Amino acid sequence: MDISIVQNKNYQEIAKLRKVFHIVKKGEICVAFGGDGTFISAARKFACPILFVRSGENGSTGYYSDVSVKDIDIIIEKLKNKNYTVEDLSRKILISYKGKNHYAINEALLSGMGKEIYFDIYLKSANGESKVYPYTISGDGVLITGNVGSTAYNRTARGPIILSKDVICLNLLFAEGPITNPIILDGDTEIRLAVVKRGGKIMQDGHPISSINAGESFTVKLSDMTTKVVKLNGFIETFSDKLDRMIRNKMVGIIPKRSILRSTKKSI
Repeated sequence: MDISIVQNKNYQEIAKLRKVFHIVKKGEICVAFGGDGTFISAARKFACPILFVRSGENGSTGYYSDVSVKDIDIIIEKLKNKNYTVEDLSRKILISYKGKNHYAINEALLSGMGKEIYFDIYLKSANGESKVYPYTISGDGVLITGNVGSTAYNRTARGPIILSKDVICLNLLFAEGPITNPIILDGDTEIRLAVVKRGGKIMQDGHPISSINAGESFTVKLSDMTTKVVKLNGFIETFSDKLDRMIRNKMVGIIPKRSILRSTKKSI
């Protein structure tokens, strides 16, 4: 099998992969070693399915990873025998601004960059546009995410964790107004954000796309492109497992370390 490798540092376990598989630039699958940022980088770079291998059992959050570098022998065995499935994890987020398209894995963000920004939000449909709020919103900005990004910035900003890949979430950031709750929308909804006063930045997965000024707007929606992931058969974490690992990663030194129970992990 031809595979690609993305890594945030040199892991000694990668040498074992090189002995078994042919490492190429565009492989049948991509194995991403590291944390969430490495996974996002791989998902943006590669169209092939991603096997996300986190850097340690609790060393990085690695929310969408079912395996760690400690599992390298089982990983090799299952890849070699093609004992895995490929799943669509999420739809990529399409950000359109001034005739250019940008694709995000986690989220699109309109940010005032530390200053208050004023903006309106519209929903686009075949019948035209409708304004979401009857007033102009002011605050730090607005975050738009699907299910993958819901566990990242969105979660820390008190947004909901999303388990469906066919919805999109609007999460206002430190906004002023009578109603500022996050809003869940159908995955086929197109959103237009129009800056009314002061400027800001359009961000993609934490990286700036462009500055935006008052009087300008951009659109965001879920695209038809998907992030595909490799799931090793019999080696899949449950939602509860992932939350347990996430909590323990944040509470190192506070909660006694224990093994996460995964009955499905016992067999190869």
